[in-house]
Amino acid sequence: MRGWRRWLMRGWKADWLSIDLLEEFVCGHLGMSLPTQLAQLRLPAMAAPLFIISNPALALAVCQAGIVGSFPSLNARPLPALDAWLGQMTEGRAAWDAANPARVSAPFAVNLIVHRSNDRLEQDLALCVKWKVPVIITSLGARADVNEAIHGYGGIVFHDVINDQFARKAIEKGADGLIAVAAGAGGHAGRLSPFALVQEIRAWFDGPLALSGAIATGGAVLAARAMGADLAYIGSPFIATHEANASEAYKHAVVDCSAEDIVTSSLFTGVHGNYLRPSIVAAGLDPDHLPEGDVKAMDFGSAGPVKAWRDIWGCGQGIGAVQQVVGAASLVDRLAREYAAALRRVA
Repeated sequence: MRGWRRWLMRGWKADWLSIDLLEEFVCGHLGMSLPTQLAQLRLPAMAAPLFIISNPALALAVCQAGIVGSFPSLNARPLPALDAWLGQMTEGRAAWDAANPARVSAPFAVNLIVHRSNDRLEQDLALCVKWKVPVIITSLGARADVNEAIHGYGGIVFHDVINDQFARKAIEKGADGLIAVAAGAGGHAGRLSPFALVQEIRAWFDGPLALSGAIATGGAVLAARAMGADLAYIGSPFIATHEANASEAYKHAVVDCSAEDIVTSSLFTGVHGNYLRPSIVAAGLDPDHLPEGDVKAMDFGSAGPVKAWRDIWGCGQGIGAVQQVVGAASLVDRLAREYAAALRRVA
């Protein structure tokens, strides 16, 4: 019995068979394409790696709460910090599991930027191999040699994609799973409806699939599964957590703003992304008249685009559901309660 089903049963008087039948009715394949590393999650979800914001404190709290926690390797600066972060995650999970055998932690993930401008990629990859990171998320390019290195120690690779063409290339190069980044996602975002994107990918791919894009409630997690995704990929709500490496102004902007306050622009990195309007105004720019960016100017080198992402706040359209700044575990608790409530509504 999956771990997260036991959590859903709290406060819900139903037998196991009724839950199985309900989930089969709503979710079809019941996540059968998930690898064993992800089969015991409390909730079918991953916390997305947020540039600058995600750190070991946030990722570890999320893992201990029962879903996949993550961070981009480039958040650990300078490079030696990544070795320490991976040690902290590995040892922190082991200590938690020893103390909580009935509620062991979920795996963690590290996001590797595969873009040609990332001059740290090979070093970051070597450290991930050293620590045998359970899940790797690759972005902005797919490379067979990266996938092979992760498979060498038994890790799994998810690649994020914004369309069916990129999805096919990622699987051809050896990715195990896909993250469909649809319209409404925070930061670098796709421009397709989640319905269209999942439909096109599921027409040929029956492997692990996560869906990203304005998912901020347990009901949205269930909707993602009903559409055919195995996992929901949740980012922006975790900005407004105590553990997140974001300014208090940023956290409270996520609480105070709504979907109407999200601006889509390619100006800041050369690729279309979603950002909070107040941060653009604070930078002295007109959010309604932003020029187009140049994709050739994208740079993930050692110096990195830290200033742009610190001053211009990435955020997705789902933030209307975020009502206060809370601990990461409390956020996961809310999502789990809402997921159970969504199942009851369907029942």
